[in-house]
Amino acid sequence: MSSTPVRIGMLGGTFDPVHLGHLRSAVEVREALKLDRLHMIPAPQPPLRDTPQVSPKQRFELLTLGISDTPGVVADDRELRREGPSYSVDTLAELRQAYGDSARLVMIIGFDAFLRLAKWHKASQIFSLANLVVIARPGYNAPLPEALRELVGDREVDTVDELMKSPNGNVLTLALPSMMAISATYIRERLEKGKSVRYLLPEAVEEAILRHGFYHCDE
Repeated sequence: MSSTPVRIGMLGGTFDPVHLGHLRSAVEVREALKLDRLHMIPAPQPPLRDTPQVSPKQRFELLTLGISDTPGVVADDRELRREGPSYSVDTLAELRQAYGDSARLVMIIGFDAFLRLAKWHKASQIFSLANLVVIARPGYNAPLPEALRELVGDREVDTVDELMKSPNGNVLTLALPSMMAISATYIRERLEKGKSVRYLLPEAVEEAILRHGFYHCDE
């Protein structure tokens, strides 16, 4: 049995719908961090938006189709099965319990989400459960909000090796090679207008969306 701690990633999102930008990022993050497993976890309800057409269960099914047999990446519906509000800190606590105290557990978030981190539910507890990897936003160099700087403190590290020295508590900003600028909003708008979304989505996801009529505009 190997004494090397397992490396586990959590990548949450609405995935409404999952697209090639999401999936390419997942693959590149897994490679960069040398993760044994990356859990892609859909959130039950997209914030500030009603989604009458596509249920959380259907979004999860599209995610499963999109991931297909991608090595080391799994579709995880634990937040959809949970009663009440779904908070990242609760999901991290479940993953920590599942993988043990020595596992290198990493929550991966985009830069825009990182800017709002201080407002998250029990934000300070996140660092007692996991490390944090922030996907860099090219060209952004403005100072971080004060509350966020206080929350992060001296947790920032510069390399993956430094990040992985501890099971939790570190923060790393990571630039991905591809940075595919694909927007789920743009995809939904095109689908609503009946326009092509070819090469924005995995083929199996596109086929399922068109077959079920997801995101189309009911006239």
